[in-house]
Amino acid sequence: MSSSSLCQAPKISLTHQPSSPVNSCSLTVIGFSLPQISSPSLAKCLRKRSSSGFVRACVAVETRTAIIRIGTRGSPLALAQAYETRAKLQAIHPELTEDGAIHIEIIKTTGDKILSQPLADIGGKGLFTKEIDEALINGHIDIAVHSMKDVPTYLPEKTVLPCNLVREDVRDAFICLTAASLADLPAGSVVGTASLRRKSQILHKYPSLAVEENFRGNVQTRLSKLQGGKVHATLLALAGLKRLSMTENVASILSLDEMLPAVAQGAIGIACRTDDDKMANYLASLNHEQTRLAVACERAFLETLDGSCRTPIAGYAAKDEEGNCFFRGLVASPDGTRVLETSRKGPYVFEDMVKMGKDAGQELLSRAGPGFFGN
Repeated sequence: MSSSSLCQAPKISLTHQPSSPVNSCSLTVIGFSLPQISSPSLAKCLRKRSSSGFVRACVAVETRTAIIRIGTRGSPLALAQAYETRAKLQAIHPELTEDGAIHIEIIKTTGDKILSQPLADIGGKGLFTKEIDEALINGHIDIAVHSMKDVPTYLPEKTVLPCNLVREDVRDAFICLTAASLADLPAGSVVGTASLRRKSQILHKYPSLAVEENFRGNVQTRLSKLQGGKVHATLLALAGLKRLSMTENVASILSLDEMLPAVAQGAIGIACRTDDDKMANYLASLNHEQTRLAVACERAFLETLDGSCRTPIAGYAAKDEEGNCFFRGLVASPDGTRVLETSRKGPYVFEDMVKMGKDAGQELLSRAGPGFFGN
Protein backbone atom coordinates (compact mmCIF):
# COMPACT_ATOMS: atom_id res chain seq x y z
CA MET A 1 0.00 0.00 0.00
CA SER A 2 1.37 3.41 -0.99
CA SER A 3 0.84 5.85 1.83
CA SER A 4 1.69 8.90 -0.20
CA SER A 5 -0.63 8.15 -3.09
CA LEU A 6 -3.55 7.42 -0.79
CA CYS A 7 -3.04 10.59 1.19
CA GLN A 8 -3.03 12.72 -1.97
CA ALA A 9 -6.50 11.57 -2.97
CA PRO A 10 -8.73 14.60 -3.59
CA LYS A 11 -11.61 13.24 -1.57
CA ILE A 12 -12.59 10.44 0.75
CA SER A 13 -14.78 7.59 -0.42
CA LEU A 14 -17.92 7.42 1.68
CA THR A 15 -20.33 5.47 -0.45
CA HIS A 16 -19.42 1.81 -0.05
CA GLN A 17 -21.97 -0.25 1.84
CA PRO A 18 -21.66 -3.95 2.73
CA SER A 19 -23.56 -6.02 0.22
CA SER A 20 -26.21 -8.48 1.31
CA PRO A 21 -27.78 -11.22 -0.78
CA VAL A 22 -31.54 -11.18 -0.20
CA ASN A 23 -32.53 -14.74 -1.03
CA SER A 24 -31.97 -16.29 2.39
CA CYS A 25 -32.58 -13.61 4.95
CA SER A 26 -35.29 -11.28 6.20
CA LEU A 27 -34.63 -7.96 7.85
CA THR A 28 -36.36 -6.15 10.67
CA VAL A 29 -35.73 -2.49 11.37
CA ILE A 30 -36.92 -1.25 14.76
CA GLY A 31 -39.51 -3.97 15.00
CA PHE A 32 -41.00 -3.76 11.49
CA SER A 33 -40.50 -6.86 9.38
CA LEU A 34 -39.46 -6.49 5.76
CA PRO A 35 -40.04 -9.96 4.29
CA GLN A 36 -37.91 -10.84 1.31
CA ILE A 37 -39.86 -13.06 -1.07
CA SER A 38 -37.71 -13.72 -4.09
CA SER A 39 -39.31 -16.79 -5.62
CA PRO A 40 -42.75 -17.23 -7.27
CA SER A 41 -42.84 -20.69 -5.73
CA LEU A 42 -43.65 -19.03 -2.42
CA ALA A 43 -47.09 -18.00 -3.76
CA LYS A 44 -49.76 -20.07 -5.43
CA CYS A 45 -52.68 -18.60 -7.31
CA LEU A 46 -56.04 -20.42 -7.21
CA ARG A 47 -58.41 -19.11 -9.83
CA LYS A 48 -62.15 -19.50 -9.16
CA ARG A 49 -65.16 -18.18 -11.03
CA SER A 50 -67.86 -16.50 -8.93
CA SER A 51 -71.60 -16.67 -9.63
CA SER A 52 -71.39 -13.21 -11.22
CA GLY A 53 -68.88 -14.44 -13.76
CA PHE A 54 -65.87 -12.53 -12.41
CA VAL A 55 -62.62 -14.34 -11.87
CA ARG A 56 -61.28 -14.20 -8.32
CA ALA A 57 -57.60 -14.63 -7.54
CA CYS A 58 -56.73 -16.13 -4.19
CA VAL A 59 -53.06 -15.89 -3.22
CA ALA A 60 -51.76 -18.12 -0.46
CA VAL A 61 -48.33 -16.98 0.75
CA GLU A 62 -46.17 -19.52 2.48
CA THR A 63 -44.54 -18.10 5.62
CA ARG A 64 -41.40 -19.47 7.22
CA THR A 65 -40.19 -19.07 10.77
CA ALA A 66 -36.54 -18.13 10.92
CA ILE A 67 -34.23 -20.75 12.37
CA ILE A 68 -31.84 -18.06 13.64
CA ARG A 69 -32.67 -14.45 14.44
CA ILE A 70 -29.51 -12.32 14.54
CA GLY A 71 -29.54 -9.12 16.57
CA THR A 72 -27.22 -6.29 15.55
CA ARG A 73 -26.80 -2.55 15.51
CA GLY A 74 -27.74 -0.84 12.26
CA SER A 75 -24.51 0.87 11.21
CA PRO A 76 -22.91 -0.28 7.95
CA LEU A 77 -20.06 -1.87 9.91
CA ALA A 78 -22.39 -3.67 12.32
CA LEU A 79 -24.40 -5.00 9.38
CA ALA A 80 -21.22 -6.12 7.62
CA GLN A 81 -20.38 -8.14 10.74
CA ALA A 82 -23.89 -9.63 10.84
CA TYR A 83 -23.63 -10.55 7.17
CA GLU A 84 -20.24 -12.17 7.81
CA THR A 85 -21.78 -14.20 10.63
CA ARG A 86 -24.67 -15.25 8.43
CA ALA A 87 -22.35 -16.26 5.56
CA LYS A 88 -20.19 -18.40 7.86
CA LEU A 89 -23.27 -20.12 9.30
CA GLN A 90 -24.64 -20.85 5.83
CA ALA A 91 -21.29 -22.20 4.63
CA ILE A 92 -21.36 -24.84 7.36
CA HIS A 93 -25.09 -25.55 7.78
CA PRO A 94 -27.04 -26.19 4.55
CA GLU A 95 -30.42 -25.81 6.25
CA LEU A 96 -29.61 -22.15 6.87
CA THR A 97 -29.34 -21.38 3.15
CA GLU A 98 -33.12 -21.74 2.69
CA ASP A 99 -35.18 -18.58 2.17
CA GLY A 100 -35.97 -16.96 5.51
CA ALA A 101 -33.84 -19.33 7.55
CA ILE A 102 -31.79 -16.45 8.96
CA HIS A 103 -33.41 -13.21 10.00
CA ILE A 104 -31.45 -10.06 10.82
CA GLU A 105 -33.00 -7.72 13.39
CA ILE A 106 -31.60 -4.20 13.62
CA ILE A 107 -31.68 -2.84 17.16
CA LYS A 108 -30.97 0.82 17.85
CA THR A 109 -28.97 1.27 21.03
CA THR A 110 -28.71 4.26 23.32
CA GLY A 111 -25.16 4.83 22.10
CA ASP A 112 -26.48 5.09 18.54
CA LYS A 113 -29.08 7.68 19.54
CA ILE A 114 -26.87 10.02 21.58
CA LEU A 115 -24.09 11.34 19.37
CA SER A 116 -23.67 14.86 20.75
CA GLN A 117 -21.63 13.86 23.83
CA PRO A 118 -18.42 11.90 24.44
CA LEU A 119 -19.02 8.27 25.44
CA ALA A 120 -17.39 8.86 28.81
CA ASP A 121 -20.08 11.43 29.65
CA ILE A 122 -23.06 9.22 28.85
CA GLY A 123 -22.17 5.93 30.48
CA GLY A 124 -19.49 4.03 28.64
CA LYS A 125 -19.44 1.24 26.08
CA GLY A 126 -22.33 -0.80 27.51
CA LEU A 127 -24.52 1.71 25.71
CA PHE A 128 -23.84 -0.14 22.44
CA THR A 129 -24.90 -3.55 23.78
CA LYS A 130 -27.62 -3.10 26.42
CA GLU A 131 -30.66 -3.06 24.15
CA ILE A 132 -29.32 -5.97 22.10
CA ASP A 133 -28.69 -7.97 25.28
CA GLU A 134 -32.24 -7.22 26.44
CA ALA A 135 -33.66 -8.46 23.14
CA LEU A 136 -31.62 -11.66 23.54
CA ILE A 137 -32.74 -12.27 27.11
CA ASN A 138 -36.39 -11.57 26.21
CA GLY A 139 -36.29 -14.04 23.32
CA HIS A 140 -36.75 -11.50 20.53
CA ILE A 141 -33.48 -12.65 18.94
CA ASP A 142 -31.49 -15.89 19.16
CA ILE A 143 -27.92 -14.63 18.85
CA ALA A 144 -26.30 -11.21 19.23
CA VAL A 145 -23.38 -10.08 17.08
CA HIS A 146 -21.07 -7.55 18.76
CA SER A 147 -17.81 -5.76 18.16
CA MET A 148 -15.91 -7.26 21.08
CA LYS A 149 -14.28 -3.97 22.05
CA ASP A 150 -17.80 -2.63 22.78
CA VAL A 151 -18.70 -5.50 25.12
CA PRO A 152 -18.38 -4.75 28.87
CA THR A 153 -16.19 -7.12 30.88
CA TYR A 154 -19.33 -8.41 32.61
CA LEU A 155 -22.07 -10.25 30.69
CA PRO A 156 -25.77 -9.97 31.60
CA GLU A 157 -27.33 -12.88 33.44
CA LYS A 158 -28.81 -15.61 31.24
CA THR A 159 -26.35 -14.86 28.44
CA VAL A 160 -23.04 -16.37 27.37
CA LEU A 161 -20.53 -15.33 24.74
CA PRO A 162 -18.91 -18.59 23.57
CA CYS A 163 -17.86 -17.57 20.07
CA ASN A 164 -15.33 -15.28 18.43
CA LEU A 165 -14.85 -15.19 14.68
CA VAL A 166 -11.36 -15.07 13.19
CA ARG A 167 -9.81 -11.78 14.23
CA GLU A 168 -9.12 -9.04 11.70
CA ASP A 169 -6.06 -6.79 11.67
CA VAL A 170 -5.87 -5.13 15.11
CA ARG A 171 -3.96 -2.01 14.07
CA ASP A 172 -5.24 1.55 13.73
CA ALA A 173 -5.29 3.39 10.41
CA PHE A 174 -4.28 7.02 9.90
CA ILE A 175 -6.69 8.94 7.67
CA CYS A 176 -5.67 12.33 6.32
CA LEU A 177 -5.92 14.38 3.13
CA THR A 178 -2.68 16.31 3.63
CA ALA A 179 -0.17 14.15 5.52
CA ALA A 180 1.03 10.55 5.35
CA SER A 181 1.41 9.98 9.08
CA LEU A 182 0.94 11.52 12.51
CA ALA A 183 4.62 12.48 12.49
CA ASP A 184 4.07 14.53 9.32
CA LEU A 185 1.27 16.70 10.75
CA PRO A 186 2.27 20.30 11.47
CA ALA A 187 2.17 21.52 15.07
CA GLY A 188 -1.32 22.54 16.11
CA SER A 189 -3.06 20.10 13.77
CA VAL A 190 -6.29 18.65 15.15
CA VAL A 191 -6.84 14.90 15.19
CA GLY A 192 -10.43 13.77 15.69
CA THR A 193 -11.06 10.73 17.90
CA ALA A 194 -13.61 9.84 20.57
CA SER A 195 -11.18 7.28 22.00
CA LEU A 196 -9.24 8.29 25.10
CA ARG A 197 -6.86 5.43 24.31
CA ARG A 198 -5.97 7.00 20.99
CA LYS A 199 -5.93 10.52 22.42
CA SER A 200 -3.49 9.68 25.23
CA GLN A 201 -1.06 7.82 22.94
CA ILE A 202 -1.18 10.58 20.32
CA LEU A 203 -0.46 13.32 22.86
CA HIS A 204 2.24 11.25 24.56
CA LYS A 205 4.21 10.86 21.33
CA TYR A 206 3.16 14.07 19.57
CA PRO A 207 2.44 16.72 22.24
CA SER A 208 2.37 19.48 19.62
CA LEU A 209 -0.88 18.07 18.18
CA ALA A 210 -4.40 18.74 19.45
CA VAL A 211 -7.24 16.20 19.80
CA GLU A 212 -10.96 16.77 19.22
CA GLU A 213 -12.63 14.30 21.61
CA ASN A 214 -16.27 14.56 20.60
CA PHE A 215 -15.63 13.04 17.18
CA ARG A 216 -18.29 10.34 17.07
CA GLY A 217 -20.47 8.57 14.53
CA ASN A 218 -20.09 5.58 12.26
CA VAL A 219 -17.14 5.23 9.90
CA GLN A 220 -18.87 7.09 7.07
CA THR A 221 -19.91 9.94 9.37
CA ARG A 222 -16.39 10.44 10.72
CA LEU A 223 -14.88 10.38 7.24
CA SER A 224 -17.44 12.94 6.13
CA LYS A 225 -16.48 15.19 9.06
CA LEU A 226 -12.83 14.89 8.08
CA GLN A 227 -13.56 15.73 4.47
CA GLY A 228 -15.61 18.70 5.65
CA GLY A 229 -12.59 20.13 7.43
CA LYS A 230 -13.75 19.69 11.03
CA VAL A 231 -10.39 18.07 11.83
CA HIS A 232 -7.09 17.59 9.98
CA ALA A 233 -6.86 13.82 10.50
CA THR A 234 -8.45 10.91 12.30
CA LEU A 235 -7.66 7.34 13.35
CA LEU A 236 -9.95 4.39 12.63
CA ALA A 237 -9.69 0.68 13.33
CA LEU A 238 -8.24 -0.97 10.23
CA ALA A 239 -10.45 -3.99 10.87
CA GLY A 240 -13.61 -1.97 10.30
CA LEU A 241 -12.28 -0.39 7.12
CA LYS A 242 -11.37 -3.83 5.77
CA ARG A 243 -14.82 -5.23 6.57
CA LEU A 244 -16.38 -2.28 4.76
CA SER A 245 -13.92 -2.52 1.83
CA MET A 246 -12.91 1.09 2.46
CA THR A 247 -9.14 0.77 2.84
CA GLU A 248 -8.62 3.18 -0.06
CA ASN A 249 -9.04 5.93 2.55
CA VAL A 250 -5.98 4.82 4.53
CA ALA A 251 -2.93 7.10 4.40
CA SER A 252 -0.82 4.82 6.59
CA ILE A 253 -1.12 2.05 9.17
CA LEU A 254 0.18 2.67 12.67
CA SER A 255 2.54 0.07 14.13
CA LEU A 256 1.76 -1.55 17.47
CA ASP A 257 4.65 0.40 18.96
CA GLU A 258 3.10 3.67 17.85
CA MET A 259 -0.49 2.86 18.82
CA LEU A 260 -1.38 -0.17 20.96
CA PRO A 261 -4.95 -1.25 20.08
CA ALA A 262 -8.02 -1.37 22.25
CA VAL A 263 -8.74 -4.57 24.11
CA ALA A 264 -10.43 -7.02 21.69
CA GLN A 265 -10.08 -4.66 18.70
CA GLY A 266 -10.75 -6.44 15.42
CA ALA A 267 -12.68 -9.29 17.08
CA ILE A 268 -16.35 -10.14 16.56
CA GLY A 269 -18.17 -11.81 19.45
CA ILE A 270 -21.45 -13.72 19.24
CA ALA A 271 -23.66 -14.28 22.29
CA CYS A 272 -26.64 -16.52 22.96
CA ARG A 273 -28.81 -17.46 25.94
CA THR A 274 -27.27 -19.81 28.48
CA ASP A 275 -30.14 -22.30 28.12
CA ASP A 276 -30.18 -22.39 24.31
CA ASP A 277 -28.22 -25.51 23.38
CA LYS A 278 -29.28 -25.29 19.74
CA MET A 279 -27.72 -21.85 19.28
CA ALA A 280 -24.70 -22.85 21.35
CA ASN A 281 -24.04 -25.70 18.92
CA TYR A 282 -24.33 -23.39 15.93
CA LEU A 283 -21.88 -20.94 17.53
CA ALA A 284 -19.45 -23.70 18.46
CA SER A 285 -19.11 -24.44 14.75
CA LEU A 286 -18.03 -20.83 14.10
CA ASN A 287 -15.70 -20.24 17.04
CA HIS A 288 -12.03 -19.48 16.33
CA GLU A 289 -10.31 -20.69 19.47
CA GLN A 290 -7.05 -18.77 18.99
CA THR A 291 -9.01 -15.52 18.83
CA ARG A 292 -11.21 -16.48 21.80
CA LEU A 293 -8.17 -17.11 24.01
CA ALA A 294 -6.47 -13.86 23.00
CA VAL A 295 -9.62 -11.89 23.72
CA ALA A 296 -10.01 -13.64 27.10
CA CYS A 297 -6.46 -12.60 28.06
CA GLU A 298 -7.04 -8.99 27.07
CA ARG A 299 -10.42 -8.78 28.80
CA ALA A 300 -8.95 -10.21 32.01
CA PHE A 301 -6.45 -7.34 31.89
CA LEU A 302 -9.23 -4.82 31.32
CA GLU A 303 -11.45 -6.27 34.05
CA THR A 304 -8.60 -6.12 36.59
CA LEU A 305 -8.14 -2.44 35.80
CA ASP A 306 -11.90 -1.93 36.01
CA GLY A 307 -11.59 -0.14 32.70
CA SER A 308 -14.21 2.19 31.32
CA CYS A 309 -14.41 4.86 28.63
CA ARG A 310 -12.93 7.29 31.17
CA THR A 311 -9.66 5.36 31.36
CA PRO A 312 -7.16 5.09 28.49
CA ILE A 313 -6.36 1.36 28.38
CA ALA A 314 -4.84 -0.71 25.59
CA GLY A 315 -4.02 -4.40 25.41
CA TYR A 316 -3.07 -6.99 22.83
CA ALA A 317 -2.40 -10.72 23.08
CA ALA A 318 -1.11 -12.81 20.18
CA LYS A 319 0.58 -16.12 19.44
CA ASP A 320 4.29 -15.68 18.80
CA GLU A 321 6.56 -17.71 16.53
CA GLU A 322 7.17 -20.24 19.28
CA GLY A 323 3.46 -20.79 19.82
CA ASN A 324 3.38 -18.92 23.13
CA CYS A 325 1.17 -16.02 24.11
CA PHE A 326 2.81 -12.60 24.14
CA PHE A 327 0.73 -9.91 25.83
CA ARG A 328 1.31 -6.16 25.94
CA GLY A 329 -0.72 -3.82 28.13
CA LEU A 330 -0.86 -0.07 28.63
CA VAL A 331 -2.62 2.49 30.82
CA ALA A 332 -2.29 6.24 30.47
CA SER A 333 -3.50 9.55 31.76
CA PRO A 334 -5.99 11.16 29.34
CA ASP A 335 -3.58 14.01 28.58
CA GLY A 336 -0.81 11.56 27.67
CA THR A 337 1.65 12.87 30.25
CA ARG A 338 1.87 9.46 31.94
CA VAL A 339 1.93 6.16 30.06
CA LEU A 340 2.65 2.89 31.84
CA GLU A 341 3.34 -0.30 29.89
CA THR A 342 4.00 -3.94 30.70
CA SER A 343 4.20 -7.30 28.94
CA ARG A 344 3.84 -11.00 29.67
CA LYS A 345 4.77 -14.25 27.93
CA GLY A 346 3.48 -17.73 28.63
CA PRO A 347 1.66 -20.82 27.32
CA TYR A 348 -1.16 -20.26 24.84
CA VAL A 349 -3.67 -21.91 27.17
CA PHE A 350 -6.85 -20.34 28.51
CA GLU A 351 -6.08 -20.51 32.22
CA ASP A 352 -2.50 -19.28 31.75
CA MET A 353 -3.57 -16.44 29.48
CA VAL A 354 -6.29 -15.20 31.81
CA LYS A 355 -3.78 -15.29 34.65
CA MET A 356 -1.28 -13.29 32.54
CA GLY A 357 -3.90 -10.64 31.81
CA LYS A 358 -4.89 -10.31 35.45
CA ASP A 359 -1.27 -10.23 36.63
CA ALA A 360 -0.39 -7.51 34.13
CA GLY A 361 -3.38 -5.49 35.28
CA GLN A 362 -2.39 -5.83 38.92
CA GLU A 363 1.14 -4.65 38.11
CA LEU A 364 -0.08 -1.51 36.39
CA LEU A 365 -2.58 -0.78 39.17
CA SER A 366 0.27 -0.93 41.66
CA ARG A 367 2.60 1.21 39.55
CA ALA A 368 -0.07 3.80 38.78
CA GLY A 369 -0.82 4.47 42.43
CA PRO A 370 -3.88 6.08 44.08
CA GLY A 371 -5.78 8.63 42.03
CA PHE A 372 -4.44 7.59 38.63
CA PHE A 373 -7.80 6.12 37.58
CA GLY A 374 -9.88 8.79 39.30
CA ASN A 375 -12.60 10.57 37.35
